[in-house]
Parts: sequence; C-alpha cells; structure tokens
Amino acid sequence: MSRSGEITRKTKETEIQVKLNVDGTGEVHLDYPIGFLVHMLNTFARHGLFDLDIRAVGDLEVDQHHLVEDTGIVLGQCFAQALGERRGIRRTGACLFPMDETLVRAAVDISGRPFLVFNGGLSNIPLVSGSVHAAGTATFQTDTVEDFWQGFTTGAGITLHLDVLRGRSDHHKIEALFKAAARAIREAVERDLRSADLIPSTKGVLV
Repeated sequence: MSRSGEITRKTKETEIQVKLNVDGTGEVHLDYPIGFLVHMLNTFARHGLFDLDIRAVGDLEVDQHHLVEDTGIVLGQCFAQALGERRGIRRTGACLFPMDETLVRAAVDISGRPFLVFNGGLSNIPLVSGSVHAAGTATFQTDTVEDFWQGFTTGAGITLHLDVLRGRSDHHKIEALFKAAARAIREAVERDLRSADLIPSTKGVLV
C-alpha cells in the first residue's frame, strides 16, 4: 500500500492544500505563486520520488515568508501523516550532493523530535527571476529557505541537518539543499524488509 497524506491549512495569511504520496514516482502538480519555489518543489519531488500536489495562495503583498514557511509546515505534516507510527522504515538517511561548484550534505532522522541545523551559507540577497508574479515583485527571498526547512522539520517531527560545504551561487546552494534533503529523506522513509513490522527505536515508539 502506498503511504499518503493530505492536509489543508488556512490562516489569515495563507491557504495551502498539500497531497503527498511517499511511495510515488516524482509526479508533481503545483498551483503555486512563487516561481523559484515551484522549481525547488519539483526538484524535491523528483529526487525523492514523492508524488506531490500543492495548491497555495498567500499574502505576498507583505512578503514571501508566511507562504514559504507555511508550505514547509504543511508538507512536513503530510509526511508525518503518511508515515504514521513509522513502523518498518529505515528511519535515518544521508546524502552528499554535488552541483557544479557547490557541495551539500544532508542527514535526517525520522525521530519524532523536530530539530533543524541549517548552515546554508546564503548571501540573503534576493534572486531575480525573469517574470513578475502577482504581488508585483520579481525576486525570491533567499532568507526564507531556512524558514521552509524549519517549518518542514516541525511539521514532520524529524531531525534534519543541512550543510553547504562549499559553493558560490545561491541558486546552486539552494537547489542542492533541496536535492540532498530529498534523497536523504527518501532513504530514511524506505521500508526495511528486515524489520518490516518493527518501530525502529529501542523505546518502541518514535516521539
């Protein structure tokens, strides 16, 4: 059986619906107003082989922080829902991902305990896109990348370490972070045939 989750979150700042199939093929359907994050979510789904459907709107007239962070929260919650009590998973995963001049390391523990270590080495200078979205700005706020992963780890209840070991381009750094995280998470959520009916903890529960 495929493991899936579906969650809708509606606040005064954002409205987000996410559908996730952990055991997918990387199929993606996005109705999302931030072009660069569309690129990152496509990348995340493809490298993790997660089927992903996201529809979202937010108060982009304020800035991108609310929508990006809330997207991370809801996506993380979908992972938590899809994995349930986490019985039979490998639990941990890691990836060292090179992208041209950039090298990124990701390590994850599906532990039930949310914790993020983020060393992105980003300039926090917005990336300029080729078109203007509905809010009338042509940039992506790179400082929201950490907000996305903080929201994701909180929603999913996982420990995640993300480190840019070297790199020059913020675009490459961010993209490699999403690819490395996807592959580490993909490894961690895989079913372990040797312990298919066991919760991977000496406590007997992951919280």
